[in-house]
Amino acid sequence: MLSKIITGTALSIAVAFASAAQTKEIPDTSYQLPPLLMTRSGKAIHTAADWEKWRRPEILAMFGQYVYGKTPAKKIPLHFVTISINPAVLNGAATRKQVRVYFSKDEKYYMDILLYLPNINKPAPVFLGLNFGGNQAIHADTGILISKRWFRYGEGAAYTDHYATEASRGTQSADWPVEEIIKRGYGLATIYYGDLQPDSSNSVNAGIAPLFYKNGQTKPAPGEWGAIGVWAWGLSRAMDYLETDPAVDAKKVAVIGHSRLGKTALWAGAQDKRFAFVISNDSGEGGAAITRRKYGETITKINKAFPHWFCDNYKAYNDREDELPVDFHELIALIAPRPVYVASASEDQWADPTGEYLSAWHAGEVYKLYGLTGLPGPVPPPVSRPVGNGSIGYHLREGGHAMRLYDWQQYLDFADRVLR
Repeated sequence: MLSKIITGTALSIAVAFASAAQTKEIPDTSYQLPPLLMTRSGKAIHTAADWEKWRRPEILAMFGQYVYGKTPAKKIPLHFVTISINPAVLNGAATRKQVRVYFSKDEKYYMDILLYLPNINKPAPVFLGLNFGGNQAIHADTGILISKRWFRYGEGAAYTDHYATEASRGTQSADWPVEEIIKRGYGLATIYYGDLQPDSSNSVNAGIAPLFYKNGQTKPAPGEWGAIGVWAWGLSRAMDYLETDPAVDAKKVAVIGHSRLGKTALWAGAQDKRFAFVISNDSGEGGAAITRRKYGETITKINKAFPHWFCDNYKAYNDREDELPVDFHELIALIAPRPVYVASASEDQWADPTGEYLSAWHAGEVYKLYGLTGLPGPVPPPVSRPVGNGSIGYHLREGGHAMRLYDWQQYLDFADRVLR
């Protein structure tokens, strides 16, 4: 079975050790993954129907219980308010909309969606993703509202005392090539992730989590969501809005994220089948990478640095990766039969590019149940050689931890095939 030990070829081991040399770590190459196609009670899964009925719900529940925390079932009444519309931005190529989504009647809790749509005579497919710097950071467009939220990161004049200034406009435009996306006939929707919960270890009550507290509750229970779960919930609420916009082809929305927001995109895509296509960019530990490799960032390291991202139950597996009931090839498999794309960067060994590739390759077992094609084999491709002509795509970009034009070009090419 493909989910067994990944030492299948000498070349795959050589790739793993070559990667290790760059970080002076030697990864565990004798790990054994939880089997994808067998339930915890020992029932073998042979068909897509069996997967959907038995194994998929089991794996989804385990990620909720042990990794990200359970997403509350409570429904929040949403209220959409269009703040502005400009039908001729980017030299007339696009319409820009800004929509506020309120989560409470007192309008205390909300998020702002920035939406660029190509000016075409039909509903447009859309890429949806959270951003790190505020909506105004993704483009120099002076019509974008400047976020008044707290920011974890920020340097120089762009962010003062963790708050955005006019100088923050367009500072993260390299991550979001809006003109290229519009030119290819796609829209882009984005939200500052801090609208949902600030990225700080003491921030749980500063986000939307208190809306879901039961009587007397002051923080999420050990098996309830961490920040990644909150952020993923926000992506689904953005999808709620996109379904109401006649200029959006809501059947063709791709959810995308980089780094911690790549983890978020995967978790959102696993839970919400409305997302037609899921993209992970350099998501690493707790995202696309196999945690049992114990390479680069580990469960212990990530929980120590970012204790608020995952549920408290995940901390029980610090230095105990082999005891975790799931691994992250199963997270990618939850997206099947919808297309998924995983991307890595050659200098981003902290995110374990080899582990990210192998995780996507293993997930192909489930795609085969649907008669779909996964990745070609266990050996990761060289730099700048995208692979995957079926429902799973992968590339390794030259460079470091970022989301760049090259990445987007691969996503757009893949989307042209799987969404159109």
